[in-house]
Amino acid sequence: MDIVFIKQLEVISTIGVYDWEKSLQQKLYFDLEMAFDNRPAAADDDINLALNYFSVSETVNKFAQSHQFELLETMAERVASLIMEQYPVPWIKVTLHKPGALPKAQSLGVQIERGTR
Repeated sequence: MDIVFIKQLEVISTIGVYDWEKSLQQKLYFDLEMAFDNRPAAADDDINLALNYFSVSETVNKFAQSHQFELLETMAERVASLIMEQYPVPWIKVTLHKPGALPKAQSLGVQIERGTR
Protein backbone atom coordinates (compact mmCIF):
# COMPACT_ATOMS: atom_id res chain seq x y z
CA MET A 1 0.00 0.00 0.00
CA ASP A 2 1.19 3.50 -0.79
CA ILE A 3 1.38 6.32 1.72
CA VAL A 4 0.08 9.81 1.01
CA PHE A 5 1.28 12.36 3.55
CA ILE A 6 0.78 15.92 4.67
CA LYS A 7 3.45 17.32 7.01
CA GLN A 8 3.20 20.23 9.41
CA LEU A 9 -0.35 21.27 8.50
CA GLU A 10 -0.84 24.40 10.58
CA VAL A 11 -4.25 24.94 12.14
CA ILE A 12 -5.56 27.35 14.72
CA SER A 13 -7.78 25.87 17.41
CA THR A 14 -8.91 26.26 20.98
CA ILE A 15 -7.51 23.35 22.96
CA GLY A 16 -6.38 22.80 26.52
CA VAL A 17 -7.28 21.72 30.02
CA TYR A 18 -6.61 24.99 31.83
CA ASP A 19 -9.13 27.84 31.94
CA TRP A 20 -6.70 30.29 30.36
CA GLU A 21 -6.24 27.94 27.39
CA LYS A 22 -9.99 27.73 26.80
CA SER A 23 -10.19 31.44 26.09
CA LEU A 24 -7.58 31.64 23.35
CA GLN A 25 -6.69 30.08 20.06
CA GLN A 26 -3.43 28.21 19.68
CA LYS A 27 -1.36 26.99 16.77
CA LEU A 28 -1.28 23.22 16.26
CA TYR A 29 0.50 21.16 13.61
CA PHE A 30 -0.76 17.93 12.08
CA ASP A 31 1.32 15.30 10.32
CA LEU A 32 -0.94 12.91 8.44
CA GLU A 33 0.09 9.66 6.78
CA MET A 34 -2.66 7.82 4.93
CA ALA A 35 -2.68 4.47 3.16
CA PHE A 36 -4.01 4.87 -0.36
CA ASP A 37 -3.54 2.94 -3.59
CA ASN A 38 -1.92 5.47 -5.93
CA ARG A 39 -1.61 3.05 -8.88
CA PRO A 40 -4.89 3.96 -10.64
CA ALA A 41 -4.15 7.70 -10.48
CA ALA A 42 -0.55 7.19 -11.58
CA ALA A 43 -1.48 4.85 -14.44
CA ASP A 44 -3.89 7.36 -15.98
CA ASP A 45 -2.21 10.53 -14.66
CA ASP A 46 -5.70 11.39 -13.37
CA ILE A 47 -6.18 13.71 -10.41
CA ASN A 48 -9.73 12.41 -9.98
CA LEU A 49 -8.33 9.01 -8.98
CA ALA A 50 -5.87 10.44 -6.44
CA LEU A 51 -6.40 11.27 -2.79
CA ASN A 52 -7.03 15.01 -2.79
CA TYR A 53 -4.41 16.56 -0.48
CA PHE A 54 -6.09 19.95 -0.53
CA SER A 55 -9.50 18.53 0.38
CA VAL A 56 -8.03 16.49 3.26
CA SER A 57 -6.17 19.53 4.60
CA GLU A 58 -9.27 21.71 4.37
CA THR A 59 -11.32 19.07 6.19
CA VAL A 60 -8.81 18.98 9.05
CA ASN A 61 -8.50 22.76 9.19
CA LYS A 62 -12.26 23.37 9.29
CA PHE A 63 -12.74 20.68 11.92
CA ALA A 64 -9.98 22.04 14.17
CA GLN A 65 -11.29 25.59 13.89
CA SER A 66 -14.87 24.63 14.70
CA HIS A 67 -14.31 22.23 17.61
CA GLN A 68 -12.89 22.76 21.07
CA PHE A 69 -11.33 19.96 23.12
CA GLU A 70 -9.33 19.72 26.30
CA LEU A 71 -7.05 16.91 25.15
CA LEU A 72 -4.81 16.52 22.13
CA GLU A 73 -5.72 12.83 22.30
CA THR A 74 -9.37 13.68 21.63
CA MET A 75 -8.53 15.97 18.72
CA ALA A 76 -6.28 13.33 17.14
CA GLU A 77 -8.93 10.60 17.53
CA ARG A 78 -11.66 12.74 16.02
CA VAL A 79 -9.53 13.83 13.07
CA ALA A 80 -8.50 10.23 12.34
CA SER A 81 -12.15 9.11 12.43
CA LEU A 82 -13.28 12.02 10.27
CA ILE A 83 -10.72 11.35 7.54
CA MET A 84 -11.43 7.62 7.50
CA GLU A 85 -15.18 8.34 7.20
CA GLN A 86 -14.88 10.95 4.43
CA TYR A 87 -12.07 9.50 2.32
CA PRO A 88 -11.19 6.00 1.05
CA VAL A 89 -8.35 5.63 3.54
CA PRO A 90 -8.07 2.22 5.26
CA TRP A 91 -5.21 3.32 7.56
CA ILE A 92 -4.07 6.63 9.00
CA LYS A 93 -1.34 7.88 11.27
CA VAL A 94 -2.03 11.23 12.91
CA THR A 95 0.71 13.10 14.73
CA LEU A 96 -0.52 16.22 16.50
CA HIS A 97 2.00 18.79 17.74
CA LYS A 98 1.35 21.57 20.23
CA PRO A 99 4.37 23.87 20.02
CA GLY A 100 5.46 25.93 22.99
CA ALA A 101 3.31 24.02 25.46
CA LEU A 102 6.26 22.93 27.62
CA PRO A 103 9.15 25.10 28.68
CA LYS A 104 12.42 23.89 27.17
CA ALA A 105 10.60 21.72 24.60
CA GLN A 106 9.97 22.72 21.01
CA SER A 107 6.70 20.81 20.95
CA LEU A 108 4.67 18.09 22.60
CA GLY A 109 1.97 15.92 21.19
CA VAL A 110 0.42 12.59 20.42
CA GLN A 111 0.68 10.08 17.61
CA ILE A 112 -2.02 7.53 16.82
CA GLU A 113 -2.55 4.92 14.11
CA ARG A 114 -5.99 3.66 13.16
CA GLY A 115 -7.21 1.14 10.62
CA THR A 116 -5.39 -1.55 8.67
CA ARG A 117 -2.32 -0.73 6.65
